[in-house]
Amino acid sequence: MAKAKSAFQCQECGTTLPRWSGKCPECQQWGTISEERVPLVTASSGKKAIHQPLVKQRLNEIDSSMEQQRIPTEMKEFNRVMGGGIVPGSMILLGGDPGIGKSTLTMQIAGDISCSRLSVLYISGEESPQQLKMRSQRLGVEGYNITVCTSTSLEEVLALQSQLEPDLLIVDSIQTLASNDIESAPGTVSQIRHATAMLMNIAKLHNMAVILVGHVTKEGVLAGPRALEHLVDVVLYFEGDRFQNFRILRGVKNRFGSTNEVGVFEMGAQGLMEVANPSEMLLAEKPSDSSGSVATATIEGSRPLIVEIQSLVSSSYFGNPVRSTIGIERSRVGMVLAVLEKRLGINISNNDIYTNIIGGLKISETSADLAVAASLVSSFRNQPIPADTLLFGEIGLTGEIRSVSQPDVRLQEARKLGFHHFIIPWHSAKKIPPSNDKGVVGVSSVEQMIDHLLR
Repeated sequence: MAKAKSAFQCQECGTTLPRWSGKCPECQQWGTISEERVPLVTASSGKKAIHQPLVKQRLNEIDSSMEQQRIPTEMKEFNRVMGGGIVPGSMILLGGDPGIGKSTLTMQIAGDISCSRLSVLYISGEESPQQLKMRSQRLGVEGYNITVCTSTSLEEVLALQSQLEPDLLIVDSIQTLASNDIESAPGTVSQIRHATAMLMNIAKLHNMAVILVGHVTKEGVLAGPRALEHLVDVVLYFEGDRFQNFRILRGVKNRFGSTNEVGVFEMGAQGLMEVANPSEMLLAEKPSDSSGSVATATIEGSRPLIVEIQSLVSSSYFGNPVRSTIGIERSRVGMVLAVLEKRLGINISNNDIYTNIIGGLKISETSADLAVAASLVSSFRNQPIPADTLLFGEIGLTGEIRSVSQPDVRLQEARKLGFHHFIIPWHSAKKIPPSNDKGVVGVSSVEQMIDHLLR
């Protein structure tokens, strides 16, 4: 029998090194290199992985009716992100912060699939069958075609799958699975990579869909090697503030659909509920006469969202002013502050500054720059912005306002919610058709926006 050899691997990115190092040369993380026992691969070991002979087909003779093969759920928002439903034989990786609702989402998916007279095998390495039953009762999942099992052994999972042959396999979570063939602890790079590869093989072999629940790091990325995301077919992130009810399901990789779609949910006592009009929910409690509050229009996937940005500028009593941002990149707010000071002479960099996107939403696109600048100046001057005013546009380092995509779609969504005045980039305003340009003011610089709105 071949002896196992030692290898040093990074627990963040999976890079293999010849010797131990305090810092990974690939991902630049400290303290992530650990020694693992890797079994030697022999010539006979590859023969065991061959389960069936190779099948050769001409490309023009293959049935490509993919849409007919999808398995839809009762959640339209989930189907939207997936491109119409779950594709049999695909592997889906679902990541999210602890307590965000990943297990709730997978249990609801299992309930919807089982109602279609399809069988589901739910493997949990973190909860007992009794705990899974309690969750299913709370969510109203009957579970007639759902088999649950608590196991952390990859071999036991594969044996149970071979016995039941389910249409959908759910593993919660992939970090808890361990194989006897790998001499390392569960959750290490070798275990995660081996378990994912084995599950991928049986998914393709039996045309069975697999959903893997994955943990995320403190930076918000999936834990484990980056190769894990390359192995699977779909990568989904479940985002939101676990202290808020708002949740967003975002697809960052989808071999069977678009990654430009997001699903919006609200977490309640009975589980996740779809939100038909998320903009209305986000603006339900927007104050009408408070400084520092302003609305902006952002694009999430193919749908527009109207969100509220709040800023608070207060006096600093310490040497280093506080910079706190929630839902938006701190560097983006810092850039807006620098532009306000350099181009307009508004010196607020010595104050404590807090900026928040209401509802736990995260904004990544640059169209919120103009609204952030307006909210900062509004709070600094203690001058409220009219409640029916909405702003969007990207700010350049010279103080110019750059155009953004789909301005007409943003305006149309804003008008539905009662907004009548809009300050947008001048180049975007020129593209608005006459039927939709009522109340639209185009500006080409931050100074013009301040003069028009907060003069």
